[in-house]
Amino acid sequence: MPATIIPSLRYRNAPAAIEWLGRVFGLKKNLVVPDDSGGIAHAQLSFGDGMMMLGSVRDNEWGRFIRQPDEIGGAATQSVYLVVPDADVIYERAKNAGAEILIPVRNEEYGGRSFSCRDLEGHLWTIGTYDPWKND
Repeated sequence: MPATIIPSLRYRNAPAAIEWLGRVFGLKKNLVVPDDSGGIAHAQLSFGDGMMMLGSVRDNEWGRFIRQPDEIGGAATQSVYLVVPDADVIYERAKNAGAEILIPVRNEEYGGRSFSCRDLEGHLWTIGTYDPWKND
């Protein structure tokens, strides 16, 4: 099996995040495992050939290593980059869905068109047309 990088995020309201990410960014539910408290034990969302995992915020061994953006002044220590065919379409959807737009849609000097925003719980996303696999 080839090596793969799969981002993983935690959300306080993971069921709402899954719906929002699907409606706004176009991510598809691959697997959603609810937990006993109405949250999500584990979810896999796919987009094209990529996939991410997410789950509900938990106070457990792993959860103690993770902080939500609002717990650290809105800062991010990583972000997700989503390659899309049309950044302008997703930009409009994100604005209309209440995403905090940090960098408006623009042409990038290295190629492609992108914008950066925070999702409904403050995680940092960049959505763009630049595909590093095709632009080596």
